[in-house]
Amino acid sequence: MPDEVRFQMMRPAQIVARRVACPVAYLPIGTLEWHGLHNPMGTDTLQAEGIAILAAQRGGGIAFPPLYYGESRSESLMEANARDRDQIAEKLGLSPDHFSPDRQPFSPTEQALNYHKLLLHVLTELETYGFQVGVLVAGHYPLIDHARAAVCQFHQHRYTGDRRMLAWAFVDYQLVENQFEGAGDHAGGWETSHMLALHPDTVDLAALPPRGEPLIGAGGRIAPQDATADLGQRSLDAAADIAIKETQHRLAHPERYRGHGNALREGLWKNG
Repeated sequence: MPDEVRFQMMRPAQIVARRVACPVAYLPIGTLEWHGLHNPMGTDTLQAEGIAILAAQRGGGIAFPPLYYGESRSESLMEANARDRDQIAEKLGLSPDHFSPDRQPFSPTEQALNYHKLLLHVLTELETYGFQVGVLVAGHYPLIDHARAAVCQFHQHRYTGDRRMLAWAFVDYQLVENQFEGAGDHAGGWETSHMLALHPDTVDLAALPPRGEPLIGAGGRIAPQDATADLGQRSLDAAADIAIKETQHRLAHPERYRGHGNALREGLWKNG
C-alpha cells in the first residue's frame, strides 16, 4: 500500500518525515453542487481531493482535508443560477426558492469577501505547519478566481521579510487542455470520467437519459454517456504530473515567484 499522505490521518512523526522530504501542502477546495442525476453532489471537491492525493503520493508532500464550505451560494452555483434550476430543485425534492438569494444571510459581495478571508486563513494554517509551498487545488471551477486572489493577497503580507511559504492555485483542466480535447465541463464526460476513476461506486450512468435527450444541469464537449475510467485516470495523472513540476520548481527557485503577481506564474519549469 502507498504511504499515507492525508494530513488528518497522519501522526506527527509521519508528517515531519514527509515535510522534510518535500515541504509541499495541497489543499483541495470545492463545493456541494448538483452534478447531474448520475454524479454525487460532492463531485467538484472529490476531484480536487483526488488530484491532491495523487500529486502528494507521486511527487511528495501532504494532502490536507478538503474544504467543502464557505463559497458563494448565490453566484456560480447550479442550484441558484442554472437555466434549468427549477428542474434541478424538483429533482432534489425542493422548491426553487430554497436557493434564492433571500435565503442567504450575506449578500453575494459579502459571501465573496468572507470566502477570500477564509482562504487567507487556511493558507496561513498551512504555513504554520512549516510548509514551503502551499497549493489550493480548485475543484469547483469558479473558485480558481477566488483562490488566485487569495494567493496574491497572501504574498502581499509581510511580517519579517519575505514569507517562508509560497502559494499557488490551479484547476485541473487548465493544466492539461492542450493534451485532451474536451477538457473541462460540468458533469459531462470529463468530470464523470474523473469520478469513474476515483469513486466508481458513486456514479450511475444508467441514471442518464438516452443520448440526444436533454440533460438536467450537465453538459460539455464530451457526452457523459461516453465517460470512461481510463480517460479519467489519464487526465488526472496528467494534471498531477504538471502540478508536481510546478511545485518542485517553486521549491528549487522560490525567488522567481516572489514579487507582485509572480505567484501566479506557471510553466517556468519548462525552461529549467
